[in-house]
Amino acid sequence: MELAVEAAQSRHLPDFLERFAQRCARMLNAIWGGVVVYRGRETELYSSSADSNPGFLAVEGWLITTARGSLGDVETLPVPKDVGPPFQGAAESTTAVLVRIAASDNERLGTLCLLRKRKNLDANEKKLLHALASHAALSLENFRRFSQLERSKRQWVEDIDAISDYIVVHDRAWNIVRTNRSLASHLGVPPVALVGEAMSSLRQIAETGSDLPCPFCRDTQRSREEYVAASAERIFLVSTSRAPGVSDDDTRTIHVLKDITDRREAERRYRELFDSIQEGLFFATPDGRFLDVNDAMVRMLGYGSREELLRADVSPHLYPAPEAREKFLRALAERGVLRNYEETLRRKDGTLLHTLQNITAVRDARGRIAQIRGLMLDVTEQKTFQSQLQRERDFNQKILNTTQSMILVLDTAGLISYANRRCYEAGYQESELIGHRLVDWVEASHRDDFDAALETTANGHQVENVELRVRRGDSSMGHFSISLSPMRDEQDAVNSVVVVMTDITDAALLQAKLAHSEKMATIGRLVSGVAHEVNNPLAAILGFTDLLLENPEVPLSAREDLQIILQETQRTKDIVQDLLSFARQRPVQRELVQVNSVLRQTIKLRSYDFASHGVEVLEDFEESLAPALGDSQQLQQVFLNILNNAYDAVQEASQRGRIKIHTRRQAEMIEVAISDNGTGIADPQRIFDPFYTTKQVGKGTGLGLSICYGIVRAHGGEIQCWTNEDGAGSTFVVRIPVATEASLAAAAAKEAGR
Repeated sequence: MELAVEAAQSRHLPDFLERFAQRCARMLNAIWGGVVVYRGRETELYSSSADSNPGFLAVEGWLITTARGSLGDVETLPVPKDVGPPFQGAAESTTAVLVRIAASDNERLGTLCLLRKRKNLDANEKKLLHALASHAALSLENFRRFSQLERSKRQWVEDIDAISDYIVVHDRAWNIVRTNRSLASHLGVPPVALVGEAMSSLRQIAETGSDLPCPFCRDTQRSREEYVAASAERIFLVSTSRAPGVSDDDTRTIHVLKDITDRREAERRYRELFDSIQEGLFFATPDGRFLDVNDAMVRMLGYGSREELLRADVSPHLYPAPEAREKFLRALAERGVLRNYEETLRRKDGTLLHTLQNITAVRDARGRIAQIRGLMLDVTEQKTFQSQLQRERDFNQKILNTTQSMILVLDTAGLISYANRRCYEAGYQESELIGHRLVDWVEASHRDDFDAALETTANGHQVENVELRVRRGDSSMGHFSISLSPMRDEQDAVNSVVVVMTDITDAALLQAKLAHSEKMATIGRLVSGVAHEVNNPLAAILGFTDLLLENPEVPLSAREDLQIILQETQRTKDIVQDLLSFARQRPVQRELVQVNSVLRQTIKLRSYDFASHGVEVLEDFEESLAPALGDSQQLQQVFLNILNNAYDAVQEASQRGRIKIHTRRQAEMIEVAISDNGTGIADPQRIFDPFYTTKQVGKGTGLGLSICYGIVRAHGGEIQCWTNEDGAGSTFVVRIPVATEASLAAAAAKEAGR
């Protein structure tokens, strides 16, 4: 409680912090106490006492550095031995206690530092340290606020005194409360000498004809007033404001007297000339402040009156771009006269004013510009019309050049007369487009569709989203969505056609893949159900056929027929098992798989057939290949099926068979490519469809690659195939994900949940 009272009453921060540190040291049984205060990058230490031992300076420096780097709320640290004992006669083993002092917004204000013999703090001591730190934080925040208030007050006084206009403040009793230095200097007395004097003593400055004790007050009921007051020599613009005083029943009145004698003289001399000119006429200082303007100028700039325009410095508002005024002043300083000078200004309401100006610089005896005189014409309407046309041209051009679609303009004969930038970015050459027929780029099978769409557009109808195959800039064929719109002349006749072409090749491929995946999933569900239903009658047929074969009463001729029935039924059962495998009834086993090892084991299974029939197998394996996560038996089934197809394909070819197997890592996927020089694939798009086969009747069911497709998809990978570029043989590519820590953890969690 004493600490709180002392903190509230103290006004000198160093004294308070020293007493605070002394009290904290006494309450915590410490040898020494101090407070480190942070002011930006500066650090000050206030302590309860100083030791005469020169070694204490080292301890003090160590404490300041350590406190700066401390991050915890309460920390205990041993004083290093190389620093030395902090006080004469103190034990070498001394513990420093550092307590963080934080403001209400968690800003670190300082650190409470204690030196004591005990090493550890009990719970009560920690609570006490937190309470002491809170008191210190509150006091430091209060001192900081008081300092800010004092600085703000001093700055306010300096700002008022820096104003060149005369400022005087009086209370309800008509006594002066405050004046600025400009008014006191004019009267030849210090500002403090006027405080308490009656406002009537200022009648010598100017008179408004008021009967009130204040020569500058006319209507005490209004909170703001502005009027002109004059003396024998000077004319002032008086601005009056009223605000609440210190007490509820007090009111402060502020008068600001601005000397406008020179302005009134200028108005008297030039008013008739100004008012007779219909163009904007102005007199201004080099820094841009208007000295005088005519009525036309007031109207052009959008102000209500000449007084309103001249009352404030509008030069910062007048120029939309500040650098424009600097450019204008440089040109005027170099030439002295500017004829037909175009400049854009800003009206009072913020709208732009485009002007054509004739400017003359008036120089003083030293050759410096003392005044700027100018005549201004309003050309906003003409400028706005020109800008609007230019914006429309730029807008249309930007749309044409920044769109991701190719835009072309054709005449009614189908010849290209314009192509936007996107066409050339796509690889087309200008010499290939301009003056040529667009239909020549369309695939021959789709040209009739394009001609029909062009004819429809030429008749005045728009055609949307016609999908055609068109040759790209790199000579490859792509899938494009094409829209055609007619353009008409003044007589409403179609004179050209706008063609918008969007390359949707990637989207079409993706859509085809999605459709294929959906089709495979649907077929898998259908096959699974059918296979289970077929298994039951097959089992009955096999059982009864076996019973009949074991019956000795069955004649020999019937046994031969029964044997055929048994063989064909068993073959049908194998087909059903393939159907079930295709439907992925067996779950994928998740374990680390070395793909190269699986491939080598698979090759060994067919090594005899390869060697006996002269088929060369080339291995190009990446030996440092990362392991995959999957089922080695199912992957072996995939590779064996592809190798069997490759073997059959090279056997049908008339040349020496060659199968090349290549493995490598591509990003986060392992890629296995199996190429052969066989007969190739006639229809790669259908190769993975169930029951589709290119083999002779009886040599294949068409389920092998479908099963491979399902296995690879279950592994999170993909399988593709194509005919080689030279037309000799085909290539199958299998991609499966690389095993990662995340995938291993997910597989382990899934296995544990079963």
